[in-house]
Amino acid sequence: MIAMEMQVDTMFLFIAELLGTIACAISGIRLAANKNFDWFGAYIVGLVTAIGGGTLRDLLLDIPVFWMHSGWYLGVTALSLLTVILFRNILVTQNRLLFMFDSIGLAMFCVIGIQKSLANDYPMWVAITMGVITGAFGGVIRDILLNEEPLIFRKDIYATACLFGAVVYWLILALGGSPVMQQSACAASIIILRILTLRYNLQLPTLAPAPKRRPREKRRR
Repeated sequence: MIAMEMQVDTMFLFIAELLGTIACAISGIRLAANKNFDWFGAYIVGLVTAIGGGTLRDLLLDIPVFWMHSGWYLGVTALSLLTVILFRNILVTQNRLLFMFDSIGLAMFCVIGIQKSLANDYPMWVAITMGVITGAFGGVIRDILLNEEPLIFRKDIYATACLFGAVVYWLILALGGSPVMQQSACAASIIILRILTLRYNLQLPTLAPAPKRRPREKRRR
């Protein structure tokens, strides 16, 4: 029974990683297409979007970097590039599709970051931090390469969605839920929050400077 649960858990994480890689790669390649990058440049943007967060996570956790053990991450990114080339009229012009791909990648990689941290015996607060980094940091690198203000620094609920999902993961874990339930609830809560953000235009408050006071006019005698 335990062996079967471990197989289900491993399969779920593999599917999550596959979906996350495809979603993040397509979101990066799609934005590169808007900037008129050539195919190789678009591939690089898609690749760093897909592996950037996980690379930083593994370096911080002092474990082998995940994509150096298998070439399928590079292959999946190439397939994502081919998908954008073939269906660019749909993928490049539809902003809602980009939003959904970005949200799916965010959710999948957040789950993987949490799971990998816990599997290496790190405490939950580290796992939550690594979940946010894994989900959001690839998008930061993507935006820097595209000379855009990183999405994580705007009013959009982006990294905050990862934080929310990670807290949901922790709550399900504390309540004794199965690993698949923890991972599913975490991913679903991130995607749902992102959809609500788009639907109701939810934003975080900005930290704007205080308005300057006008000098008081001197009273005339």
